[in-house]
Amino acid sequence: MDHETLRADMVDGLERALERPLGAAVLDALGTVPRHEFVDDAYEPGSDEVAGSRVLGLRTVARMIAALAADDGDDTLVVGAGVGYTTALLAEIAGGRHVHAIDIDRQLVHIARDNLGTAGYDAVLVDCRDGARGYPEYAPFDRVLIESAVHDVPRAIREQLAEGGRIVFPRGTTDQTLVAVEPAGDGGLESVGEFGSVGFRPMLVDGEQPSGHERNRTRREDAEFDSQGYFAKTGWEYEWLNWDNRRDSR
Repeated sequence: MDHETLRADMVDGLERALERPLGAAVLDALGTVPRHEFVDDAYEPGSDEVAGSRVLGLRTVARMIAALAADDGDDTLVVGAGVGYTTALLAEIAGGRHVHAIDIDRQLVHIARDNLGTAGYDAVLVDCRDGARGYPEYAPFDRVLIESAVHDVPRAIREQLAEGGRIVFPRGTTDQTLVAVEPAGDGGLESVGEFGSVGFRPMLVDGEQPSGHERNRTRREDAEFDSQGYFAKTGWEYEWLNWDNRRDSR
């Protein structure tokens, strides 16, 4: 089968599996975006992993996009660019120049940029940022999608939401629920819908990302020596302590 046929079968199977309508815009995006440009086993129901980050399963992606309810022209922020697939779907719905994605992991930022460019969505801006801080330079946003688990929406992101906007995120830690919230009259946020259980990894802080710089010196040097394949018989700690002797003996 060709990729177009596989995508059509995928869309049909998703609506049956979810037992809920996804909406014309979401269905069109799922049927248009070439998922195979973003992930291996593109049209299988399970999830994959790239650069230490879990690639979301199709059912979860479909639920998130449907819950966000983005329209053409909505300025949209994706917190957690991943491999770029979810971002591409939103670019198909809202328009590439209206979609911005951020990720704390620089390696994933490059992967997402490359994938989006290959798939024809190079108008999307992808940047390396701390997700909890949002993207104030391009705020306010009509729609915000957070692809990591949090107890509540970070304050910076709440402040970057446009009037009448919507945020979709996994609420909770061990037990998580995908929820949509919108601005309330008291200046806070109120829930406008729940979309089932999910299992996301928690939002990372700087230093926790897979490609980040390890802050603990011992763990960092262990990892560096291991990656170089260098471990003396006595252990690198012994070599480090006797470095002056090694130098003088040469």
